[in-house]
Amino acid sequence: MEPTGNYPLSEAVRESYRAGEEDETLQPLVAGGKDGAPLGRIGKRDAVIFYNIRGEREIELTRSLTEKGFAEFPTAPDLGLAYATMIEYRRDLPVEVAFPPEETLEDTLSALIARAGLRQVKITEAEKAVHVSYFLNGKRQEPFPGEDRIVVPTRKDVALFDAAPEMSIGKIGAAVADAIRDQRYSFIFANFPNVDVVGHIENREAIIQAIEAVDRQAGAAIAAAAEAGMTVVVSADHGTVEKWLYPDGAVDTGHTDSPVPLVLISPEGGITIRKQGELADAAPTVLDLLGLPSSPLMTGRSLIERNPGNGDEKVRTRVLYLLLDGWGYREDAYGNLLASARTPVMDRLLSDHPFAVLAAAGEAVGLPSGTVGNSEAGHLHIGAGRRIYSDRVRIDRAIADGAFFRNKAFLKVMNAAKERETALHLMGIVSFFSSHGSLPHLFALLEMARRQSVPEVYIHAMLGRRGEQPESGARYIQEVEKKCASLGLGQVVSVIGRFWSMDREENWDRIEKTYRLLVYGEGRGVPG
Repeated sequence: MEPTGNYPLSEAVRESYRAGEEDETLQPLVAGGKDGAPLGRIGKRDAVIFYNIRGEREIELTRSLTEKGFAEFPTAPDLGLAYATMIEYRRDLPVEVAFPPEETLEDTLSALIARAGLRQVKITEAEKAVHVSYFLNGKRQEPFPGEDRIVVPTRKDVALFDAAPEMSIGKIGAAVADAIRDQRYSFIFANFPNVDVVGHIENREAIIQAIEAVDRQAGAAIAAAAEAGMTVVVSADHGTVEKWLYPDGAVDTGHTDSPVPLVLISPEGGITIRKQGELADAAPTVLDLLGLPSSPLMTGRSLIERNPGNGDEKVRTRVLYLLLDGWGYREDAYGNLLASARTPVMDRLLSDHPFAVLAAAGEAVGLPSGTVGNSEAGHLHIGAGRRIYSDRVRIDRAIADGAFFRNKAFLKVMNAAKERETALHLMGIVSFFSSHGSLPHLFALLEMARRQSVPEVYIHAMLGRRGEQPESGARYIQEVEKKCASLGLGQVVSVIGRFWSMDREENWDRIEKTYRLLVYGEGRGVPG
């Protein structure tokens, strides 16, 4: 850990490391003034910009700060904040949205299945509910006609899932078995979340248990589908634990840039598929298996190779799509926990059945070149059957061409701070690599606040080591402190782990801890 000089919050984070804390679960830190009172609390009529760019983990905190009659825990009455979010977290939130959704995608996989009059069901546990509904359906909240959703509750008796690596996969498996027996369903999509969720925790033994649990449940589901005469597609949305170590041996708890496998198990056999593709090819492939035409809007191509002149005709079958969340494809055994675990089912599938290797990161899923994949982009592209530029790309382009600095939502909030003579608060993830946000977006907001002559700017940083080197949070906080010093504007006044600030399972005790940090300045005091 390097010394920091005159950077109090980054040094405080390093002190927390020395006490055994980590970025993800970092207890709240708050800057104090000369009198010891906390600095930069969110107060009445202040302005707030939440600059995160995913959305599902940002809703609860936003509700607590903006919702009239919020009842999940005690809050300060009538803050009356001018509040903007970088993207739309939820349609009904009382906030300004800087980069609203461009459109709901038409002719997605789910839409075409519904249009054909077929029934479908999406199954997962609450951890991934938004991915198998909103993102898989092209950013559409409402189910399509004939679409059912089964969400198994996420366990509340553990803080982190390395204490329960199997999570609720048994209940997901039972729901899948019931759906297979229900002849009404032509298409079943099931997400097994364990590898992704547990893979973000630095616990090798727990990850191995999660992998093996997924392998067992996949085997049970495939066996049930075979008995019912269904075709099974086994794939993933991105990689995670197949690259669990950096070259220097440090643990990488984030997503990866690896491709993912797609295995096709046909009850009748004889189907061949292309060996290479990308996630956008999944939807046309499923439509092909269902005997449905693709859409001209889909740029992906079916992976199935046919020779119609030789009697190789289109089949119509019920389809089970097993999504093994976070199960990347990598042949190198170094740092590859998938290779270290006992996975007889996946080993047999890759040996005995046709499979393709699909690009699941970077430009193939609408992300900047060289960036890792994520669940949002993965499910979106599986369902859409075409490449879709991410919000990150849209925002990066807006910064590059200057449109970012003319954004009406940002201007409205910043002008409110000036007119009311109150403070502007910028809050969000502090990282270069997180799918939830990036430092360049924060730096652009600081530059815009300087141009707009906003006099008082405070930064509330959230840390989370996913895909980061150990103790990276302190380095990022120091970068922000340096940026503020160079601009002569802004101050980091609070830091907290994303475990507390970016919940999505209504663990309101966590959000309350963050709220009380932001509004009341509760946390370990850090002298300025």
